[in-house]
Amino acid sequence: MEEKRLPLPPFSRETAIQKVRMAEDAWNSRDPARVSLAYTADSHWRNRSEFITGRAAIVDFLTRKWSRELEYRLVKELWSFTDDRIAVRFQYEFHDSAGQWFRAYGNELWEFDGNGLMRRREASINDVPIEPSQRKFDWPLGVRPADHAGIVGVQ
Repeated sequence: MEEKRLPLPPFSRETAIQKVRMAEDAWNSRDPARVSLAYTADSHWRNRSEFITGRAAIVDFLTRKWSRELEYRLVKELWSFTDDRIAVRFQYEFHDSAGQWFRAYGNELWEFDGNGLMRRREASINDVPIEPSQRKFDWPLGVRPADHAGIVGVQ
């Protein structure tokens, strides 16, 4: 039986927003194996300048990422969508092993198969050093609280 990840394409505004929040919640878990299950077995990624293919490579990439990006907190928001594609803008905050905080700003383009699994992800990301006092995402590690305003509420 083929894997399915609801909601399935074609997306409505409501189901596209649901898909974005599900992705955000999974990434905020910082669990590479959990995150990888949202992608096809042969998913293709471009993350910054790195090209990644397949779930095992996704798990390896995310394991490396979260070993360097400490206290990671992410917010994603829907930018646009079509039948089987979603565009997202996002911000996340983290600090490195020296204690320097950063805010990352980015955009993602997602393409899904008929089972709702992401077969393509392209991410462009820029990091900006920030002071701890400039942090906007300071909820306890894990899922963003429902009452946090997201990107729009903190700009």
